[in-house]
Amino acid sequence: MSFYRNIVWFLKGIHEYTRRGYEQAAKHFVPKELDVAVVGRSFMITGANSGIGKATAMAIAKRGGTVHMVCRNKERAEKAREDIVRETGNTEVYFHCLDLSETHKVWEFAESFKMQYPSLNVLINNAGCMMNKREVNDHGLERSFATNTLGVYILTQSLIPLLQKSRDPRVITVTSAGMLVQKLQPADLQSEKGPFDGTMVYAQNKRQQVVLTEQWAKSHPAIHFSVMHPGWADTPAVSTSMPQFHQMMGERLRSAEQGADTVVWLALTRAAGKTRSGRFFQDRQPVPAHLPLAWTHSTPEDVRFFMTQLETLAQDAKKPHTDKLPSFDPTY
Repeated sequence: MSFYRNIVWFLKGIHEYTRRGYEQAAKHFVPKELDVAVVGRSFMITGANSGIGKATAMAIAKRGGTVHMVCRNKERAEKAREDIVRETGNTEVYFHCLDLSETHKVWEFAESFKMQYPSLNVLINNAGCMMNKREVNDHGLERSFATNTLGVYILTQSLIPLLQKSRDPRVITVTSAGMLVQKLQPADLQSEKGPFDGTMVYAQNKRQQVVLTEQWAKSHPAIHFSVMHPGWADTPAVSTSMPQFHQMMGERLRSAEQGADTVVWLALTRAAGKTRSGRFFQDRQPVPAHLPLAWTHSTPEDVRFFMTQLETLAQDAKKPHTDKLPSFDPTY
């Protein structure tokens, strides 16, 4: 089954996820949908100092939005902010320093942000990481899970009250179509069983993001939730984490702006807000979150166990760190 999933996914990717795939999809875009001004609306973008995050911040700033860049590298983020302000003329661009893998700091940041700012219209969960070897944070959490899943969960959950007070609130999570080869595995969130494969762990984290989005949409109907795949884009993250893939694909990779297009569309347009919450998007269209005949759908029991673990781990992240994590019965 794993071999089947990978073959179908790669063939689909060659056809749809490349620069050519974007160009074909763009023939059906409605350009005027992005002819909008968003002065007075605020947008938080994690990982906004490069790649898709920076391209998204640039597009929103050009339309007058207030941009909150949440990044872990102060020097690169400040340089990116200067670029955005210079190119757009919009000075309402702010930088907040945060490493999403340090989950206790995510709580602190979100609580501080809610005290400082009266509203947040759109949260864009873009930051992510792919680890080549298993590492843990100061709470003993595997770092890619802490960044890609638990950090996203804590940040979003913490900011939901602020989003609910704001006009037309939206949460967009940038995932990867690599999740299509993965079925949710709630019994091994820390990647402790078997050898550590960073690519597969990343894909599993991205499947977790899709499940999270579906659950949030059910629990918070006043907020529009969506998750999207940017395609195979030429970004610093791809060149660093997947150098062989980056070299093999070369000019077939999308630009960062093409990768960011659907994020911007989901964040800004009325058309996106009219779609059903909780969907998975690719090139401005909702698409299936599962490959045909791939057996990747989650059982209700898997989803409940996954969500229970996330909430327990999130609450534990508020406490002073220890070497012992909460234990869970994998048989649930």
